[in-house]
Amino acid sequence: MAKPVYALVGPDPFLQLQKMKEVLAALPADAQRTDLDGERAELADVLDELRSFAMFGSGKVVVLRNADAFLTRFREQLEDYVASPSNSGTLILRLDSLPSNQRIYKAIAKVGHIEPCTPPKDLARWVVAQAKGAHGATIAPDAAAMLVELVGDDLGRLDTELAKLALSSEDGRIDAESVSGGVAFQRERQMWDMTNELACGRTAEALKKWRQLIQLDSSAEFRAVTWLGMWLENVRKAVAMKRKGLQPFAICQQLRIWPREIQGPFFQTAESLGEAGAARATDLLADVDLRSKSGLGDAASNVERFILQIGQMNA
Repeated sequence: MAKPVYALVGPDPFLQLQKMKEVLAALPADAQRTDLDGERAELADVLDELRSFAMFGSGKVVVLRNADAFLTRFREQLEDYVASPSNSGTLILRLDSLPSNQRIYKAIAKVGHIEPCTPPKDLARWVVAQAKGAHGATIAPDAAAMLVELVGDDLGRLDTELAKLALSSEDGRIDAESVSGGVAFQRERQMWDMTNELACGRTAEALKKWRQLIQLDSSAEFRAVTWLGMWLENVRKAVAMKRKGLQPFAICQQLRIWPREIQGPFFQTAESLGEAGAARATDLLADVDLRSKSGLGDAASNVERFILQIGQMNA
């Protein structure tokens, strides 16, 4: 039975999205969904959506990303709502953290559900399980360890690489040679270099690397939105972490901003964009994704337009 409130708690967006998919699957198929940004949404926006009548569905679903900021601003009001939630609306909170000793934690646990979204400590074991469960493939333990070493602890990227390796395997088995020989890592590294140029405010170089990527691998246009979204998420987190007093070096370690020489320019770009700029850039990227999927311009040109828009915002 669906709950009125769900809290997806943890730093990993891939796990949050996985859990959110499970929550949405348990709701009526025609539930009317609204996505809001917790850093900008007002309390009335959220409550009105949850309590209003769904004209074209059997209920309302409000997904609040960056909900930590919303909780900070409206903690008491949210506690009051959770104590007596709408019987026709479902609130999904995407949170980086929610300490169990807080009243709001206990209130949500009483009427709703709290789902941890923290990456597992043994990533190689997770890779083995994910390969079998999500992609119907068997990956050798040494190959799983190599994949983690190459990709890092980003579960979204690990899952993406597993999908590619599973598709390219003739018998559904993935060994270390398949992982090390995959050209995808070379392309992902080039994509990383492109976003690094963008993070440093070097728009012309970012455009150059993007055009080179498209010439070498036309499928890059379909991965660009994911990578640019990851970069914007790092910008947003860096601004928030610095506001809390963390030092740049510690932030870079947590966000895996490397190599070291790009860290200074990355922070300059993050500060130039700020929270409002990062939010606007996220909206622009969502528009790029929508336009590309709707046939409004080709994906490569839409991404190029986005890069130029970011350059103008940093000017």
